[in-house]
Amino acid sequence: MPPRTRKLFPTPDDAEAAFYEAFERADLAAMMVVWAEGEDVVCVHPSGPRLTGFEAVRESWMQIFGSNVKLSVRVSEASRFDGPSVSVRSVVFVLTDAGWRIAVHHASPPEQSAPPEEDEAAQPHTLH
Repeated sequence: MPPRTRKLFPTPDDAEAAFYEAFERADLAAMMVVWAEGEDVVCVHPSGPRLTGFEAVRESWMQIFGSNVKLSVRVSEASRFDGPSVSVRSVVFVLTDAGWRIAVHHASPPEQSAPPEEDEAAQPHTLH
């Protein structure tokens, strides 16, 4: 793993690209280089609990990547705020001495399409 003192990710976009690359390659070492270290980092995987702390986040990625399931990412409805020392998307990046790192990541499962509505007149109505 490269030394954490080097600024590997000079912009939030660089850190975000590295996150998605590591995710799709299921590369735990590359994934954890993107994360800030400490007990205040937070990760919420789709439909999962809130994980707090670097080691809990690392363990979760190790389990996900260990499943040998091919993973892919599709970002939708992205919005962003970029400030001088914080950048917020679905991911919160912080500027550290080593460059931009993830402090908070929250992912949601994809929305399920609603089943097509059937003709309401053909459906019986029951009132309770």
